[in-house]
Amino acid sequence: SLSYVVSCRIRYDDLAEGAFMNTKLVIAGVVALIGALGVWGYLTLSPQTGGAFADVGDPIAGQAIYLEGCAVCHGANLEGQPNWQSPGEDGFLPAPPHDKTGHTWHHADQLLFSYIKLGGKETLAQQGINFNSAMPGFADQLSDQQIWDILAYIKSTWPDRERLAQEQRNEAERLKQEEN
Repeated sequence: SLSYVVSCRIRYDDLAEGAFMNTKLVIAGVVALIGALGVWGYLTLSPQTGGAFADVGDPIAGQAIYLEGCAVCHGANLEGQPNWQSPGEDGFLPAPPHDKTGHTWHHADQLLFSYIKLGGKETLAQQGINFNSAMPGFADQLSDQQIWDILAYIKSTWPDRERLAQEQRNEAERLKQEEN
């Protein structure tokens, strides 16, 4: 009868409305969670906030920047300059390789970032080391993001062993900072 159809329709509408409300709540919760994770990621991993222990760069963009500016000294294939471990006639060490044969992967991201941004002499001076490095700072030519992109490119070329060793260095540095 009509009253049965109406009562069924009302119950169906109530159920549908409840399900719709539940769906809206679930979607709102998921959106809030994604937003919270995004904010956390930005604050802890963003190069703008000094996040030093994450792969925040774009290796494709980094390769282009590297080839345009870094390859002049460090080689198009990251091979560095010959005799990079012995000072040249000018007293400076030649540019080291950034492939697995060099020492780049021995250092944590923050040191590598600072070395590019501030230059070798300034970065080491901040650590109390007096070393006359030929590596200039590029703070005036490169944005922080471009530096992270370069590092992402360099790191993307390393074999698993070197990449893992460098990740462990990053973790050790992160724990050290947490203690301080």
